[in-house]
Amino acid sequence: MSDTLKADALKYHAEPQPGKLSISLTTAAETSRDLSLAYSPGVAEPVRAIADNPEDAYKYTIKGNLVAVISNGSAILGLGNLGSLASKPVMEGKALLFKRFANIDSVDIEVNSADVDEIVKTVELISGTFGGINLEDIKAPECFEIERQLIEKCDIPVFHDDQHGTAIVTVAGMLNALDIQGKKIDQAKLVCLGAGAAAISCARLLIAAGMKKENLIMIDRSGVIFSDRGNVNQYKAEFANDVTEARTLAEAIQGADVFLGLSGPDQLSAEMLQSMAAKPIVFACSNPDPEIKPELAASTRDDVIMATGRSDYPNQVNNVLGFPFIFRGALDVRATKINEEMKLAAAHAISDLAKEPILDEVVQAYGGQAFEFGKEYIIPKPLDPRLLDRVAGAVARAAVESGVALAPLPDRYKK
Repeated sequence: MSDTLKADALKYHAEPQPGKLSISLTTAAETSRDLSLAYSPGVAEPVRAIADNPEDAYKYTIKGNLVAVISNGSAILGLGNLGSLASKPVMEGKALLFKRFANIDSVDIEVNSADVDEIVKTVELISGTFGGINLEDIKAPECFEIERQLIEKCDIPVFHDDQHGTAIVTVAGMLNALDIQGKKIDQAKLVCLGAGAAAISCARLLIAAGMKKENLIMIDRSGVIFSDRGNVNQYKAEFANDVTEARTLAEAIQGADVFLGLSGPDQLSAEMLQSMAAKPIVFACSNPDPEIKPELAASTRDDVIMATGRSDYPNQVNNVLGFPFIFRGALDVRATKINEEMKLAAAHAISDLAKEPILDEVVQAYGGQAFEFGKEYIIPKPLDPRLLDRVAGAVARAAVESGVALAPLPDRYKK
């Protein structure tokens, strides 16, 4: 990051007042009568109503449009474990994105603990305040257990965005890249470099979308994951590949159709890319520095489709394409969870939107640059206003159809 960008980033977070959020009023509070309705004695009426029927909390409070953004700071972006307080600017940023893209109110909560049971208990005890829980920047493997327990204990959606948001947007882009390259998902061979939360969730959703498990090779710091290898936890073991004899990335990548990188910078060499199958697909999602620089990939193979996590290159795999709209759809039908059907519905909705003509307002938002479905536009731009109804609607419909919705489908989402 340049010195200028560093200075601008610090100024952005400090001015005009510290942080990126504030609390605003939604009702009148100007007269004595207003105050008597807002607080004592008038507030007693919704209190009694909710005591008699807890569902009335959705009618009389902010609960139905309120998401908690929760982290312990153990895996902040690409910066690592810097502690819960250091994660606060990121969690505030997440809350900003919820509001900007889906008009969802959210509160960031930083839990100062590395203990799974403490975190689960803390979130469980406060979960009734919210309509949904967005977990963020919690390291693997603890994140898996924290999310699993909270899904069991809470009657509202619990969603670890580092896992599922990344997976949903990755699958959306991957479906289109495979289509453009003339490859079928059930035949494609994929090498995944990285075996953390995002990688495991991406692999699970890719398989749910049609990829064959035996065609997926996952690699961690110790090499290819296979059954008899040591140092493989239960989550990595799910993707042990005993068909391949490859043990290194250089061996595994030979003849592969797809490379999915969720690891670190400069891990995929030009020689490795050259050894991939015709019309390869490379998702190099390490941030801020990808596993292979797009310039190097383009100079090595003119038939490659390249995606990264960066906004300054085409085909950004950006979670903001997913989580605001996924929660919007889930909240609007009061879903009790975000299940596989809802995740796949979101992925397909994002994928389908990229195939439609882009709006003039989106072109203008990106400096007048025109986009057309193809190798350098496989996924929609975050500022496309159609994402809200398309993705939220798909998620809401999937929630209703899969039986996890407690409220009917709003008219605006009915096809």
